Amino acid sequence: MLSLFLKCSIGAAVVLLISVLSKSKAFYIAGLVPLFPTFALIAHVIVLQEQGAEALKQTALFGIWSLVPYFIYLLVVYLLATKLSMWSCFGIATLCWIVAAAGLIYGWQIFHQ
Repeated sequence: MLSLFLKCSIGAAVVLLISVLSKSKAFYIAGLVPLFPTFALIAHVIVLQEQGAEALKQTALFGIWSLVPYFIYLLVVYLLATKLSMWSCFGIATLCWIVAAAGLIYGWQIFHQ
């Protein structure tokens, strides 16, 4: 239970930090904070403990490839931010992320199983 509380506290701290940074002169740093590997570290520890070092290597490699859907999301946000409403921009960008992530998962299952 303590472990779960710690994970929730870390998540809340990250959200708070993003909120504070988004109101500062260096608002753009708020986009860097989610990329700090807080949750990746948690996932990697769990994978290593549960599955071993080889599974951790595969998880890290998949994480590298997972940058592609995130890049697509950011590119769509960049291209549509001034052209559409906030909800339309984020909705389309999220849909693009979902499609790219689904493609990544499908491709991973074909080539790495």
